[in-house]
Amino acid sequence: MHFEDDELYRAITDHAHRTPTWVQHTAETWTEAGLLLFGALFITTWWRARRRTPRAFAIAALAPLATAMAYLCSELLKSAVTQERPCRAVPGATALSSCPPPGDWSFPSNHATIAGAAAVTLALTARALLWLTAPLALLMAFSRVFVGVHYPHDVVAGLVLGALAAPLVVRLATGPAVRLTEAMRTASAPGFARWLTGRGEPRPPYRG
Repeated sequence: MHFEDDELYRAITDHAHRTPTWVQHTAETWTEAGLLLFGALFITTWWRARRRTPRAFAIAALAPLATAMAYLCSELLKSAVTQERPCRAVPGATALSSCPPPGDWSFPSNHATIAGAAAVTLALTARALLWLTAPLALLMAFSRVFVGVHYPHDVVAGLVLGALAAPLVVRLATGPAVRLTEAMRTASAPGFARWLTGRGEPRPPYRG
């Protein structure tokens, strides 16, 4: 598979080398630290969902699982396409980060796939989160090109793959996950299961 964005890749990476050192270091750090931030957001939404309805909890619990499924789809696509990294394939390319080893294919970007999947599935738990997660996902995707390890089309494909695959997984699994949540919240369920899912929304006081 061949895409005509070598010049765009070279323009971005050449500009990256002209930026201040702190910008380069920030980009290199963010390209990995962004994954940790999304992980922290998953934990936060799960914890908050323990006090919400079974459906809300199910979606929050499925968000990281659906993101992992999108990542697996990305890995399968990488193995099928086997596109070389631009830091090796583009003549004269100079990446800020170390070029991944041969066999670690370029298309699509796993980081962008995870970012796209996380951004959308987190927004399914609270729509307002999209104002935070979408910019974070775009920044992570761009940083992969900025540091020189991906073509622009790699990260675009990754974002689209993650944003489509992960919500589909959530949609298909929500029904069974809601039933499981309801079962785990019953008094007869093990203590760990009840702690994991929480008590849900408090019932309104009875007024006889």
